[in-house]
Parts: sequence; structure tokens; C-alpha cells
Amino acid sequence: MRIVIAGGHGKIARRLERLLAGRGDQVAGLIRRPGQAGALLGAGAEPVVCDLESAGAEEVARHLRGADAAVFAAGAGPGSGAARKETVDRAAAVLFADAAERAGVRRFLVVSAIGVDGEPPPGTDPVFAAYLRAKGAADAELRGRSGLDLTVLRPGRLTDEPGTGRVRLGPVETIGRGAVSRDDVAAVLLALLDEPRTAGLTLELVGGETPIPEAVAAVV
Repeated sequence: MRIVIAGGHGKIARRLERLLAGRGDQVAGLIRRPGQAGALLGAGAEPVVCDLESAGAEEVARHLRGADAAVFAAGAGPGSGAARKETVDRAAAVLFADAAERAGVRRFLVVSAIGVDGEPPPGTDPVFAAYLRAKGAADAELRGRSGLDLTVLRPGRLTDEPGTGRVRLGPVETIGRGAVSRDDVAAVLLALLDEPRTAGLTLELVGGETPIPEAVAAVV
């Protein structure tokens, strides 16, 4: 398979790139700056410089043509203000989906977050609230597209702990809050790519006791 990942320099994306490249898939990661290319090459991925905050849909579509699937794993990241939550976490996700449809890439995975459907609780940090709203808005916009075989994955609080290969995965509001390692998020994304019957699902993910293959099999 050939997979194109938006946010290719991010922690989850690089883990997924290593998994894909390690089993022989072709993987390309979209990055904002040429200086980020080394990390992708080290993960076995092809770096593609394309800033989703300034590119147009046709430019992005050129990078997606011929791909079997697209994964949106981009995010404005810590330290960015509320405005970039809108331009990256929402607008860039929509742009990447637009480009995938233009390029004829139906399989589309999005890394979102738990708790983005409702309004953030009172007292939530304003920037984090903007992040939650942006993720929720992106999910809502993408779910209405008939041109995509979409799976939305909503991890809980992300950690850099080593993956355990065991998780809790299920429909929205059935899992509960919790933490999950980025290693395990990447492994679940890989399993979802291999299971086309997860198209149309929005799934929450936290650490747990169920082996990842069994957890993915259970949701379909």
C-alpha cells in the first residue's frame, strides 16, 4: 500500500510511518519545513514539503494521487494559540479531505480526540477549548462526505510511555476517559487501515487490557 500522512513530523505520525515502512508499505509524510525531513527519512518515510495552512486543495491532491489511503495526524501542537487550532486542527483536516476526494483516495483516517462533540466544560483553558471545538468541527464536517471511507479515531490523553499492545476501543461515549500511549495509537491506526469495515465509525481509544487485533475486530 501507499499511505500519505498529514502531519508527518508529529509523534504519532512518525510511529505510524515506522510501522508501515517496517512491513514494506510505501509511506509519505507531509511536513511544513524542509528541516523536518530527516526525522521522516529516519522513520522510513518519504518527506513531502507541503504546508496545509497555505496550500490549496489541488496542490495537496497532487501529493495524494496514487495513494491507497490518507491519514490526518496533524495538529497545531503545544504552545500554539487558539487561532492555529482553527487553521490546523479544523481547516487543514478539511483541506486534506478535499484533496483526497479530488485525488480519488477514498480510505481516510483522522486522529481526533475524546470529548470533542459537546461544548468544553466551564473553566477549560481557552486554548484547549479552542482545540476541542476545532477537532469536533472537523469531525462533523468530514463525517458528511460520501466520497470518503472515513474512520475517526479519538484517543484519550496521550503519553510517551512504551506501548502495551492492549487497549479499550469502542464507539463514542462507551469507553470513558483515560490515557493511551502514542505507540498504541499508531498501532491501532495501522490495524484500522487494514480493516476496511471500520469505515463509517467514530471510535474512542484509551489504554486497556484487550489486544489491539481483538479490539479492532470487536468494533466491526
